[in-house]
Parts: sequence; structure tokens; C-alpha cells
Amino acid sequence: MAAIQFIGTGRRKTSVARVRLIPGNGKMTINGRDIDEFFNYETLKVIAKEPLTISDTVDKYDVKVTVHGGGFTGQAGAIRHGIARALLQADGELRPLLKKAGHLTRDPRMKERKKYGLKKARKSPQFSKR
Repeated sequence: MAAIQFIGTGRRKTSVARVRLIPGNGKMTINGRDIDEFFNYETLKVIAKEPLTISDTVDKYDVKVTVHGGGFTGQAGAIRHGIARALLQADGELRPLLKKAGHLTRDPRMKERKKYGLKKARKSPQFSKR
């Protein structure tokens, strides 16, 4: 266990990511698996690493993530939010940079609840005149 580590919690939709930044050489592990093994799409890898890329700290920290809930897109967003929060703990001077990019704000968009009398949140049953 490393002596110095920075912890951040990220959330997106129903996904929750607990992120630990440990000084290292840039290895990223998600749920015990490498990022290339965890995410199939290159865009999701880019989204997850975005705060590190913007702050130019990709090869300064090893990232260990535990993520659960939601789908892979929501999980990538949660990881991005968690990394941004952990970076803020590591270096407070990165705040304006991360804030401008919009990584410190939790995305409030959620799935709308289903209403009674309807099939889904807004989809209504087929109308028949008789």
C-alpha cells in the first residue's frame, strides 16, 4: 500500500467510481483489469483519461478504480469525474483548468421515471378510435 494516495468519487447516471491516484508511471487499472481490457471502445478510454490528458499528468500517477452500476458509457463518465476530483486533491492549482473543461461538475441527467397509464416515461399506448 502506497503512503501517498489521492482519493476521488465520481458519479454518472447510476454508476459510481472510487478512484485512487498513486504516484507512479501511468498504469490504469479498473476493477482489477487493465483499461484496454475493460473498455472495448477507444472513445471510452479517451473519456476516462481526459482529466489526466488535460492536466498533463498521464505518466505521473497510477490510477486504480473500482466502478459499479450502470453501463459502460456511464462508468467511463464516472471514472472521469472521480479522476478529476482526485487530481484536485493532489494539486489545487489544476482547479481552473478542470473547471473550464467541465470535469468537476456532476452530470445531473438521469433516466426519467415511468408513469402509470404509459408504457415508458413518455410513450403512450397505441390510440384506437373504436
